[in-house]
Amino acid sequence: MMKGQIAGLMKQAQQMQTRMQEMQAKLEAMEVEGAAGGGMVKVKLSGKGDLRRVTLDPALVTADEKEVLEDLLVAAHADAKQKVEAMMAEEMQKATAGLNIPGGLGGLKLPF
Repeated sequence: MMKGQIAGLMKQAQQMQTRMQEMQAKLEAMEVEGAAGGGMVKVKLSGKGDLRRVTLDPALVTADEKEVLEDLLVAAHADAKQKVEAMMAEEMQKATAGLNIPGGLGGLKLPF
């Protein structure tokens, strides 16, 4: 490999690292809301998937159906997590746009 090619690859790697850091900061600042039970249970996650808030409809808080409530919480979290994963895939595509990476990204996973 010629010296210019190596320098080009290093520059691309630095650009990608900078974009990844920017994307991670952007994702951490974002919030995604998931809902279940017709909006009776809502959860908010950061763009990185951290659970930030759970909101329960007052009608559920007095209900004796604990198992139903627990299932709705799991479903709401799964809804928000799926949205985060889709958003992360979109941001990854933006971050790597225009970079000529030998062999492509081949299943590269985000570091979080």
